[in-house]
This record gives sequence, structure tokens and C-alpha cells, in this order.
Amino acid sequence: MPPDFRGKVALVTGVGRVGQIGHAVAVGFGRAGAQLVIADVNAAGLAGRAQEFAAQGFAVQAAAGDLTTPEPARRAVATARERFGGLDVVVNVAGGLLNYGPALDLAPEQLERELAVNIKTTFFVSQAAIPLLRERGGGAIVNFASMAVLKPQTQMAGYIAAKAAVAGLTRALARELSGDRIRVNAVAPGTMRTADNLAEMKDAKVRWVELDDLVAAVLYLASDEARAVSGEILPVAGGDV
Repeated sequence: MPPDFRGKVALVTGVGRVGQIGHAVAVGFGRAGAQLVIADVNAAGLAGRAQEFAAQGFAVQAAAGDLTTPEPARRAVATARERFGGLDVVVNVAGGLLNYGPALDLAPEQLERELAVNIKTTFFVSQAAIPLLRERGGGAIVNFASMAVLKPQTQMAGYIAAKAAVAGLTRALARELSGDRIRVNAVAPGTMRTADNLAEMKDAKVRWVELDDLVAAVLYLASDEARAVSGEILPVAGGDV
């Protein structure tokens, strides 16, 4: 039986596109009864997701903006207070692999963008959310690292560096916020069966991880069932560890 998030407010980032991880995570929280704030840089896509979720009966508010900078992150968090009165859960999905190739060929601007979409988004949203989570007497932050950090691959140095930073931030915040009853964990997904990955890797022999299994892990870490779990990086890789 999935966790019950009725009466809880969850902010999920990276929700602009159908068939991707952020979309699946937001649906999972909506079905579990959470009030949703969804955020993404893709304003048109985000508006579409808000309409979709409202049609399913979810309580939802969109907050569009570039989360690689502090002010849009603060606005997204403020939306949770303005619409729903507070915030209980933050899920930092926004990010992804932008550059694939030798480290020698990675241009400075490519590295900066890789770091921005992965670690800056996670840092700024978490930083903005901490005061609201404290007001609730605690809460949960779930970040997105990657199996590539735990089991490195070639041609992905910039991405792995960015996701390693996410893992480090997760553990640092878990220690820093333990006295506030704010738990901070991360999932480390393997190769997800998303629309993009299927299109790009259709002939590859990989061990696919289903979106439902990843969503179940995120819901667990955000729930009271994981009340004694903080500072952990949870692989969700179908045994490919």
C-alpha cells in the first residue's frame, strides 16, 4: 500500500514533460493525496501538466522559472505557502545528462551548464525550502543523484561530477538539518525507461528501471515510513549495482 500524503504539500521540480521522471513523480504524489506545487523552466509544458493534474482531481499549482538561479526557486517555494499554507516535502528532480563525450572535449560553458541544471537547482530549491519545512516542525527533501556516481561510466565526467555534488549536498544537509527533523535523502536511478531514453537507446542492451519503481522509492523516502532514514543515497537500479 503506497504512503498516504493527504494533508501534505509536496514541491516537485522538473515536471514540464510527459513521460519523464518529474512527471511520474508528481503523479505519484498526487495519487497519494498530496497537494502539489510543480516547477519547471518549460512554462508551456508546466501549464499543460497543471491542467492534466487538475483534470485528475489533484490540488495543484504551477511555478514556472529557471531554478538554476535563486529567485525562481524562492518563488516556487513561496507558491507553496501562498496556495497551500506551507510545505512538507521537496523532490528535486530537475536536472539531467547534457553532455556525452570525453572529458578532454568538455568546454567550460558545457561544464557550467551541467553543474547548473543538476547541483544549482537542487541547492537553491532546498535552500529556499528550509524555512518552510522548519515551520512545519520537520519534513523531507528527496534529491536525485545517479547510479553513474556509484558505478562510474566513461564519457560522462561532467554529469558524474554534478551528480556527485548532489550526493555530497544530500549528506551535508542531512547532518545540518537533523536537529530540525528535516530528513534529506537521494535516489540514484539506473537507466530509466523514459520516453527520451527509449528513443535514444532503442537498440542498446540495458537493464531498464521502470518509472513506477523509482516513484515508489521516492514516496518511501518522503514518507513517515522512512522517519529513521536520512543522509542516504538509495540505488534504484534493478539490481545493476
